[in-house]
Amino acid sequence: MSSAPAAKPAKPALDWTRLALPADVRELLAAAPSVWWPRTKDQLVDAACGGPKSDQFTVAYDVPGRGEVVEAVVNRVRNGVAANYVEPYMRRRDPDCMFIADDAPTDKVRFIDRFPYDFNRLRSETFDWLKTQDLVVFGFEAGHARLGVEALVVAPASAGFFALGLAMLQGITPPERLGERFKPQAVIYVAPPFRHTHFDGKQVVVHNRVNGLHEMFSYNLYPGPSAKKGIYGVLLNVGEREGWVTAHCSTVQVITPYDNVVTIMHEGASGGGKSEMLEQVHREPDGRMLLGRNLVTGERRHLEIPRTCELRAVTDDMAMCHPELQNTSGKLTLIDAEDSWFMRVNHITGYGTDPFLERLTAQPAEPLLFLSIDAVPQSRALIWEHIEDAPGKPCPNPRVILPRHIVPGVVDEAVTVDIRSFGVRTPPCTRGMPSYGILGLFHILPPALAWLWRLVAPRGYANPSIVDKDEMGSEGVGSYWPFATGRRVAQAAILLKQFEETLRVRYILCPNQHVGAWECGFMPQWVAREYLARRGTARFRPDQIQPARCPLLGHAMFQLQVEGRMIPRWFLQVNTQPEVGEEAYDAGAAILQQFFDKQLGKFLVDDLPQTGREIIQCCLDRGTVEDYERLMPAQ
Repeated sequence: MSSAPAAKPAKPALDWTRLALPADVRELLAAAPSVWWPRTKDQLVDAACGGPKSDQFTVAYDVPGRGEVVEAVVNRVRNGVAANYVEPYMRRRDPDCMFIADDAPTDKVRFIDRFPYDFNRLRSETFDWLKTQDLVVFGFEAGHARLGVEALVVAPASAGFFALGLAMLQGITPPERLGERFKPQAVIYVAPPFRHTHFDGKQVVVHNRVNGLHEMFSYNLYPGPSAKKGIYGVLLNVGEREGWVTAHCSTVQVITPYDNVVTIMHEGASGGGKSEMLEQVHREPDGRMLLGRNLVTGERRHLEIPRTCELRAVTDDMAMCHPELQNTSGKLTLIDAEDSWFMRVNHITGYGTDPFLERLTAQPAEPLLFLSIDAVPQSRALIWEHIEDAPGKPCPNPRVILPRHIVPGVVDEAVTVDIRSFGVRTPPCTRGMPSYGILGLFHILPPALAWLWRLVAPRGYANPSIVDKDEMGSEGVGSYWPFATGRRVAQAAILLKQFEETLRVRYILCPNQHVGAWECGFMPQWVAREYLARRGTARFRPDQIQPARCPLLGHAMFQLQVEGRMIPRWFLQVNTQPEVGEEAYDAGAAILQQFFDKQLGKFLVDDLPQTGREIIQCCLDRGTVEDYERLMPAQ
């Protein structure tokens, strides 16, 4: 086991001095002991493990006053690379890790407001440290290749697994293809030990938007806040300037047994079921689908669907809704903004839970990167073998980075959305313990109300993806607000305009984890997907839906039949559950309303468009579903 700088393959011939690099980058590269420009992800696999002949590498740094501090242990496994952080805290994204160093408009916390010194001092110290390191540097295009942003990463070579993760998520441009026209609009600087020397061990990512360049300083090695969501912030910043958005969503083309094709876009806060929307329904050993387990009575209800729909994945987490993709159909068109998917697998708890994903990751066509998966050198990393945060306590956020091109049936081109779904992690709700877990299996939302749900974007119950203590915290604006660097109202206005221009899209709301007193996991969105794909985009008849008892939930299904099997009414209207009743339901509705009131007040500023103000006021005035329908009529 070695903690020395990772061995590197032979350097390709590249005269980086001919590239149009920022002056600070040029000075840094000129001073560093060595600079390696990798050509391929395979080279980064070797670098992550300590060299071509090494199977294990310890990522560690000298920290003044503490000595050597180990950040992660990286093992070469048969199906790729398994990296494990020493601290459980580093295995999940800290939602409060972003700071803004520049003076451009923002609603986020500025660096100077949290730390007692000017960021330029830290910026200089960061560059001074990087100048002492062997470096790995490569260019890539953030977002879709034709519509994205040219970017560069500068990292210590010892952080090879981090560089590998970034190259997998965003791509890597071979150095021989970097010509004089390559001019990065974004640069990521990686300096892990500063987490300990300056930030008391916390994850910190600093964005600095100056003179047309978006600098991002990653003071930690978890890809979530930087290589993943940090790059997302770069795309959101460009979209805020140009009036478009990169949506926080998964997207899937659903093909029914009768060859009907429906495209569903599923949004939601971290942990809200985006990756799960791309998965086939999980079944019991006898082939049935467990609709739910009653937490009060212990009763289990099943659903039998002999043949589920075919799924063709489009996006997993980030989708560019660029103006060049849009048309006059009245629907939204999008394309994937990533090269690989950062898939959470905490729900894969044993062999056979998801045979498709298990097979794809156990015997992949190329090496994968596993995070928080327990695997020793030269073993096979298995996605249900989660590392433990403490004895008997599995890490809630194990991940695998999965290249999209190895996913069978993946859709590479832009697609047009028929249905936009929004996922919410809901707690159990009972008479003895009322909560906001009052959502039925799924609800139909008018466009105006669907827009409001994206403004408040509840993080929800028992979120596995982030470090968070507030169960009903808000992820905010489109559920991507934690990654945005600008102003909240600007993003709200962009989303509003998008909704107004795509009125032929249908909107639904899906809970996961619980429906009232029933524990259900992600079954609600899977059942909704199967049902809505089969019925296509036809409108619901008045006898099929009715206004929900809580207006914020739009319309509730009155009855639901899937492949000849009726869904019990208490799964559709939670107030009909005997374990809940109307009193507990209304108490949960009050919790939900208070949450909306608190969050929506942030958007009532002068530059919010008038239509948006009217929709928000409708909510604050306890408007009805019919009121929302009048404010933004669907087509």
